[in-house]
Order: sequence, then structure tokens, then C-alpha cells
Amino acid sequence: MAELRAKFWDNLPLDDLTQKEWEALCDGCGLCCLVKLEDEDTGHIYFSKLTCALLDSHACHCSEYENRYKEMADCRAITPQSLRQIEWLPPSCAYRLREQGKPLFSWHYLISGSKESVHEAGISTRGWTISEKGIPVEDYEDYLVAEPFAQNRNKSNK
Repeated sequence: MAELRAKFWDNLPLDDLTQKEWEALCDGCGLCCLVKLEDEDTGHIYFSKLTCALLDSHACHCSEYENRYKEMADCRAITPQSLRQIEWLPPSCAYRLREQGKPLFSWHYLISGSKESVHEAGISTRGWTISEKGIPVEDYEDYLVAEPFAQNRNKSNK
């Protein structure tokens, strides 16, 4: 992390982050990789407990990060510009928090010093999701969850 400016997550606007700082801001929760279904009539987004086939379910990171857009046509890039149009990111998302001018949660690895703290806090997809691999698209509705971010058990920002 020597290439990152000190406390960049705390004192710099998102548009001023380097690419490495932007990438480092990701908390590693994997929640952006949940399979989502959109109601064509209302535009409402429904979340499932299915994850993208490329998500490593233990590490909560993309197994094909460099090629994800080639591998998964519906993968969306999260950038400072697109962030403002993506409404389905979880309220705990570091990108969302910083865009709203809020501090990172205490479990974020940039604060805690441990990439495991997001999992220990119950914020990630680890342990309650399954891969979409092998599941027919017509069965995705069977995996919808009423409160997709209910797994975010530790919502305190201590």
C-alpha cells in the first residue's frame, strides 16, 4: 500500500483518487456481485442469494477480475461517474459511503487493518450465498431474498 496516499479514503474526493486508490477503496464484501432481477414494468430491482459465476465465494473477489467484462456481459464497472447512477449498491459500500460524504465503517480493512474484518462483521456474501453456476436462469426467482443486506448485521460505524 506504499503507492497509496495517507488516509486517501478520508480526505480526498472520489474524483481525485488514483486508479490504485479507487481499487483499494473496495471493502471486499462481494455484495455488488449478487445476481439481481429487474421488473421490466416497474424497474424495481430484486436481489437474490445467487452470486455471479466469477465470484470466489470465500475471498469475495472476482476470479477473473481483469477479464470480467469479456466473461460477463452484464458486469457493471463502478467508477466515480457510474456510481452516481447505480442505485443498487448496499448502504455499507465504501464507494457509496464516500460519495455521500460519510466515513468508512470500522470493519473496513483500511480502518481495521484486516481484510477479514468485513467477513467477521457479517457484511460480506461469504457463507450465505451460492454461485449462479449451473442454475437455470428461469429458476433465479427461487433464490430471491426480501432483505438482501440483512446479512449486514453490524451496522454501527464505530
